[in-house]
Amino acid sequence: MDTEHALLSLFAGPLLGIMLFFAAAVAPTVFRTLPGEHAGSYLRGIFPVYYTWGIILALVISFIAYDTNITVFVMSSVITVLFIFSRQGLLPRINLAREARLAGAPDGEATFKRLHLLSVLINLGNMLLLFISAVIILSTL
Repeated sequence: MDTEHALLSLFAGPLLGIMLFFAAAVAPTVFRTLPGEHAGSYLRGIFPVYYTWGIILALVISFIAYDTNITVFVMSSVITVLFIFSRQGLLPRINLAREARLAGAPDGEATFKRLHLLSVLINLGNMLLLFISAVIILSTL
């Protein structure tokens, strides 16, 4: 195994693990154990950190893959852009929609649900791209 592939594995595996753990364990546990308003506040504090780490790790993967594997480079670049969009574009809009929903705005609930669904789909897409990248990385060892 060359150094670049070892480094790709070192960063891609943990990023996928973080994403899966957050989706399968952290978020459901928070909603099961905390009252609704506290669960939402807690997750609103975690999501910027989650996305920031996703951006950092995906950028590192892209940087390493640039000279190693063009397919992994393209997929990790897409993942990076989607993490940036989620953190900088989508997350603030979700928070505003949540506040509008809590304030009783007529379209607040529908807007929140639509934006939340979009964030979930982006996260699932990122996980799929990362899984495919990991398979490609492991197949080249």
